[in-house]
Amino acid sequence: MSNVLPGYAELHCVSNFSFLRGASHAEELVGRAQQLGYAALAITDECSLAGVVRAHLAARGSTLPLIVGAEFSLRDAFDDEGARLVLLAQTRHGYGNLSELITRARMRAEKGSYRLLREDLDAGIPDCLALLVPSPA
Repeated sequence: MSNVLPGYAELHCVSNFSFLRGASHAEELVGRAQQLGYAALAITDECSLAGVVRAHLAARGSTLPLIVGAEFSLRDAFDDEGARLVLLAQTRHGYGNLSELITRARMRAEKGSYRLLREDLDAGIPDCLALLVPSPA
């Protein structure tokens, strides 16, 4: 029997750009993921790609694959107070689609917030992998 653990990839990680939720700088998250031998790391700040830039710079030149993503509260779109949707870009086209979704959600709300609607997700977000994080209750 082997004691080798399978590879681990963190697919939902917020940085300090997710205000009042994330505590660590994106660079610190990348460094720690490297120390722990993660197979990959996804930076998924809330309705933002802000942490991805610094994470990309920290991961550049390393063997750690960085996954670009974002998370969204589903409170407006589906009246579910605690559920979150995590979208991970699989291609450059997916990154563009994710960026467009973030822009749409931010433009229909006051500065500093966002509003995701059900129709934003009706056709899916092409070239993005969707993960549903259920409410903790």
